[in-house]
Amino acid sequence: MFIDSARFSVTSGKGGQGCAAFRREKFVVKGGPDGGDGGKGGDVYFLVDNNTDTLSNYKGRKFFKADNGAQGLGGRMTGKSGESLVLIVPPGTQVIDDETNEVIFDLLELGEKVLFLEGGKGGLGNVHFKNSRNQRPTYFQPGLPGQMRSIRLELKLIADVGLVGYPNVGKSTLISVTSNATPEIANYEFTTLTPKLGVVEVGNYNSFVMADIPGIIDGASEGRGLGLEFLKHIERTKTLLFVIDVANYRTMIDQYRVLKEEVAKFSGELAKRNYAIVLSKIDGYLGETLEEDIEKFIKDIGLEITKSNEFKFEGELPYFIQDLIYSRFDNSKPYFVLPISSLTKLNLKPLGFALYNLLEQGKDEKISN
Repeated sequence: MFIDSARFSVTSGKGGQGCAAFRREKFVVKGGPDGGDGGKGGDVYFLVDNNTDTLSNYKGRKFFKADNGAQGLGGRMTGKSGESLVLIVPPGTQVIDDETNEVIFDLLELGEKVLFLEGGKGGLGNVHFKNSRNQRPTYFQPGLPGQMRSIRLELKLIADVGLVGYPNVGKSTLISVTSNATPEIANYEFTTLTPKLGVVEVGNYNSFVMADIPGIIDGASEGRGLGLEFLKHIERTKTLLFVIDVANYRTMIDQYRVLKEEVAKFSGELAKRNYAIVLSKIDGYLGETLEEDIEKFIKDIGLEITKSNEFKFEGELPYFIQDLIYSRFDNSKPYFVLPISSLTKLNLKPLGFALYNLLEQGKDEKISN
């Protein structure tokens, strides 16, 4: 089960109490105090591990606690420190204070381990309280309590390309035929209820990660449909791929405008990401003017039909792609508008190479900045 949020309280361990003891040996009649200190309470850490891709380990649990430190012993022996608690989370997890909504950690790097709560200090044994006026102190300190915080974990998937489209427009089919992902596919809306990740191989040596999220509908940025619950999963994607269904009852331009508006309402930063457009389900188009409809869509968004490209797009249908040989990449426009078919595999291989090239443009922009 995919779980992308969890809420619980966590406490570090309490320090062990000190010990009140006195040295007693055969030839030492009046040995002094020798009570040891209490052990330190266990700390709480977060560890990023890619062997898990969900927060399901925390489902239904309300409280986590590190071990307490042990009491000090005679002979000035310090008690055993409490075992630390390590909370394992997937990359992309945010740790948020549940009371203030402050983001405490944004855990992205594999293997990253951060200290969250420090365990309580162990109390001092009576050996520390001997002085000229009190040679036999019986006093010892209790251990300090551990720290406690109520937190919320939120997982935001990390991917190179995020698929954005209405429900049932072919996103799941696309990711299933271009990557190693195996999402549920059916001919009804909201088949995809949880985000899916897939690795797309480009040639023999390159690849990128694609994310399929549940479909977006009008008002998604305000919480309609699955709304905000899953829009957050494309916040970390480097590039957006808008999937427009040519066989849908909604026109292509209507789908595109609503999707762009919902993304912009949700996050202005996300709306500035590099993007491209695919026109899906061309094999399911029932009209007789597909070529004209595609040309009209490309012109409606202020672009011109392209005659040639380096990726060898297949078929006779019109398309658009930015010419990066004679001009610089313009991220205010889609890198390409490409008709595809997941059923007949039309343009799927060139699509992978074009998306990989778009991701490279993003890297070049960072270097130039």
